[in-house]
Amino acid sequence: MVDKPVFDSEAGSLGASPDQVQFRFRDDDPVGHATVTVDAFLAQSNSAAVRIEPGDDTRELLDHLDRLALVEVNFPSFSDGRGYSAARILREAGYRGELRAVGDVLIDQLSHMRRCGFDAFSPDKPLDEEDAKRAFATWENVYQHAVDTRAGARSTIPELRHE
Repeated sequence: MVDKPVFDSEAGSLGASPDQVQFRFRDDDPVGHATVTVDAFLAQSNSAAVRIEPGDDTRELLDHLDRLALVEVNFPSFSDGRGYSAARILREAGYRGELRAVGDVLIDQLSHMRRCGFDAFSPDKPLDEEDAKRAFATWENVYQHAVDTRAGARSTIPELRHE
């Protein structure tokens, strides 16, 4: 995982990809094929990309993490926080593929989403890149451990106080 996102203006065609990925914290190539629903994914063996909707049980995917290259988590409304739990469940279970937040993704959510394990972002409406850079850099020091891998996130404020 990389600690710095690739922004549209730096990536050329990345932001104009069919998946409309605006920010990405990965070095590998973006997954270019379509996602399927959780139910469709579980009913077949040839899909490597799934889209989790609110209400889907993320735990149903845990036995299949090795065949997943992309998990999109849909945020139909900024006020629906179930996607944060889905991301954390997947990362804590060992999922290492691309975890993409899609939908009603807002600037003030980016840092929190990153801490839960999202490494790609595809908002419905493009976000200002300078605002996003500031949002991703928010809270250099944190109070509790999370699944993110950004620099400094491995030590919490209490741990830093007692070094």
